[in-house]
Amino acid sequence: MPKPTKGPRLGGGPAHERLMLANLATALFTHKRITTTETKAKRLRPLAERLVTFAKRGDLHARRRVMTIIRDKSAVHELFTEIAPLMAEREGGYTRIVKTGYRKGDNAPMAVIELVLEPVNPKPKSAKKTAAAAAAAAPAAEEAPAEEPTTEETEEVVVEETTADDAATEESASEESSK
Repeated sequence: MPKPTKGPRLGGGPAHERLMLANLATALFTHKRITTTETKAKRLRPLAERLVTFAKRGDLHARRRVMTIIRDKSAVHELFTEIAPLMAEREGGYTRIVKTGYRKGDNAPMAVIELVLEPVNPKPKSAKKTAAAAAAAAPAAEEAPAEEPTTEETEEVVVEETTADDAATEESASEESSK
């Protein structure tokens, strides 16, 4: 279990809470999606994600560690053979909690907790990462021989020369007109 809770436990004592979470995890791995109260779903998430991480390892020791929590062999088999291969590329976030409203009898907030079985879509690289890659390639460019100035630099030089010539012709024209 990740972090022990402060305050009242789900269902009374800590042993009952462990059993309840184990049964919820068994139902989650068997049905891939269950409806429960929001509190139970939030408490189940870290346990379920840890068990999926064990299943991704796939070795005998991981299977035995999962079997100490989930006592149903068919649920453990399904976790290791069907669910773990689907989660192979995913680096976390194996479960999703969706709030569904309130229960009719006691107005308890309800939620659906489900396994995220969709394939992972990698995010595009950000501008910072591409700038870092360009900076890494810059030392290789410095080793290359010096190139001729670009067309933008040559245009600036040409523009400056023409303005100097124009200024000289204007001065000579003003001298001639003043004579």
